[in-house]
Amino acid sequence: MGTIVCQACNSTIDHFEDEKVTVLYSKQCNCCDGEKTDKANNNR
Repeated sequence: MGTIVCQACNSTIDHFEDEKVTVLYSKQCNCCDGEKTDKANNNR
């Protein structure tokens, strides 16, 4: 079972079938705008 997580707000976007437990990070979800994601990336 895998999970797709928003990189900006850490909310769960979706689940998918996989042989291992996996977490993938997406750059943006429907609840975030691009500015939050860009700021999160610049702080790292």
